[in-house]
Amino acid sequence: METDKSVKETAINMPEIKSDDKAKAPLLNSSKAIAVTVEQPNRGSKKGIASGDFVLRLFAMGAALGAAVTMGNNQQILPFFTQFFEFLAQYNDITTFVYFVTANAAVAGYLFLSLPFSVFCINRPLATTPRLVLVMMGITITAASASASMVYLAHNGNQNIMWLPFCQQFGNFCQTASGAVVGSLIAGTFLIFIIILSAFALK
Repeated sequence: METDKSVKETAINMPEIKSDDKAKAPLLNSSKAIAVTVEQPNRGSKKGIASGDFVLRLFAMGAALGAAVTMGNNQQILPFFTQFFEFLAQYNDITTFVYFVTANAAVAGYLFLSLPFSVFCINRPLATTPRLVLVMMGITITAASASASMVYLAHNGNQNIMWLPFCQQFGNFCQTASGAVVGSLIAGTFLIFIIILSAFALK
């Protein structure tokens, strides 16, 4: 009788252990499947944002570099009476234009150096890198705004302080400066879009 009781006890205890293991196993497998399906869309969306960031950086770099080169080569010679006496207008005659060239050249250099980091974010979208785009955007907008005010004075002058417009004499100089300002504003617009994409990537 004692042997029969021991056999019955082992027969009752062993199925309970197996049933617990079987009940726990499907729960672990299902949780892993859910984790994988949630992670894949997030990674794909961040990779698309990183690709857009790289393209916008290229466009912004081209616009900023073009604005700096255009303004840096801006000059016009105005002959007066004879060819031995002439007026020369250059960008470095106006301090605001000097700041404009320096700022846009610095922004273009930063964007060029940041391209490898942007490519790294495309290959590894979940990696984070320090971003100075907000500072570069502020520098670009301030340089373009200050230069735009100088171009406006060159075209229209200021009668209250007796500043006469000189774009009637130096028309090519003013047109070139206006084109450089437009290019810098375009670069600032691209930088704004880069900041918007970075905000989406940080979510």
